[in-house]
Amino acid sequence: MSASILNFGIDAVYFLTAAIFIIGLKQMSSPVTAHRGIVWAGIAMVVASVATFGAPQISLDVGSINLQLMLVAIVVGSTVAYISAKRVAMTDMPQMIAMYNGMGGGAAAAIAAVELVKLSAGGESHGLTIQILAVLGAVIGAISFSGSAVAFAKLQGIMKKTLRLPLHQVINIGLFIAVIIFGYLVATADSVSFNHVMIFFALALVLGVMVTLPIGGADMPVVISLFNALTGLAVAFEGFVLNNAAMIIAGTVVGSSGTLLTQLMAKAMNRPISNVLFSSFGSDGGAAVEEDIEGSMKEIQANDAAIMMSYGQKVIIVPGYGMAVAQAQHKLKEMGDLLEARGIDVKYAIHPVAGRMPGHMNVLLAEAGVDYDNILDLEEINPEFPTADVALVIGANDVVNPVARSNPDSPIYGMPILDADKAQNVIVIKRGKGSGFSGIENHLFYADNTQMLYGDGQKAVAELIAGIKQL
Repeated sequence: MSASILNFGIDAVYFLTAAIFIIGLKQMSSPVTAHRGIVWAGIAMVVASVATFGAPQISLDVGSINLQLMLVAIVVGSTVAYISAKRVAMTDMPQMIAMYNGMGGGAAAAIAAVELVKLSAGGESHGLTIQILAVLGAVIGAISFSGSAVAFAKLQGIMKKTLRLPLHQVINIGLFIAVIIFGYLVATADSVSFNHVMIFFALALVLGVMVTLPIGGADMPVVISLFNALTGLAVAFEGFVLNNAAMIIAGTVVGSSGTLLTQLMAKAMNRPISNVLFSSFGSDGGAAVEEDIEGSMKEIQANDAAIMMSYGQKVIIVPGYGMAVAQAQHKLKEMGDLLEARGIDVKYAIHPVAGRMPGHMNVLLAEAGVDYDNILDLEEINPEFPTADVALVIGANDVVNPVARSNPDSPIYGMPILDADKAQNVIVIKRGKGSGFSGIENHLFYADNTQMLYGDGQKAVAELIAGIKQL
């Protein structure tokens, strides 16, 4: 078979797999079809990977060291990914996504590194345009890799505090200028210096760390989404370097979808991306300006809360990351079923930034078997809170804080929130009296219509279930 026919066949397979990627991504937009979309995309990736082995430049000689290294990498990577994916808890899924985002960016940067090191060893130049794309992909991929590593460390609890150095943004600007200078030297030089390549990558990796260090936990969903977009962009650029259509299309799809998601997440927090990257929201830097809190927290017992919900007509459940930590989603489903059996309308309110990544709460509730039709986003559920007898808030904090509407000096002012405070009664399940990730007090907890049910989320819901069964 001639090389031209073989390349045409491989490109055709790449085109088919790219189409399946797009279809799979579309299916992931709904919980009903998300599983099928993921399976299809996974199969497409396997097909594209196998097709790549048919490329003329890849030797299929069993004695080829390159072939052996590729097979070992595939086996080891697949094994580690399978085992970790099977074992990871749903509460740890955000940091796993951050890690995989970083690995994608790191892979793109590694591709650029190989091509640039070849040039430093006297290899044939790809031309100015391709070398510029290689450098751009290297910068973006390296920043995504090291930044995602920091995000993982924060989400995993390895790095418990944010870090903001004196003149932090000035240092970042200096690093950025240095990256541009060395990137220019690498991209435009007729003979690339190996030292310049190494310094260039080192600076890009450090820049990724420095950009992410001061960003607090409240902004992690946006940061993860942003790095996902950057990874896709880096992969697309390196696809041009390797003349690989699959990488170009897949990277473009991931980059564009990640960018749109990042914009939606930032909008949900009423914060521009620049504010996420260069502010201290959710970090230890700076004290939040708060208005005086009126009222006091009022405790309620589980039996009383069970009675309140059992004799109502509509109950809206608002889950947050605390629910995920307590792994209370299955108990919530059981409690919801009991209330529905009594003729009560039960719905679940999801804020776009609830949890540690987009869709985190939706996945947890779907895993527990909650009816998709009862899981509503902010725009759909907010008009229903005034008609709800009870809003049950479990593990959520900033996304139900009414100061986002009332206090212009608050760091979360203007952020769209769930209108839980407008329900007739509010029950908040919470382990203690601490503030949310933004570091400010939640005025909802002090409202006249709010009562606090303290304790572990799963245990508290189990007590509510027992109380409902006794009625």
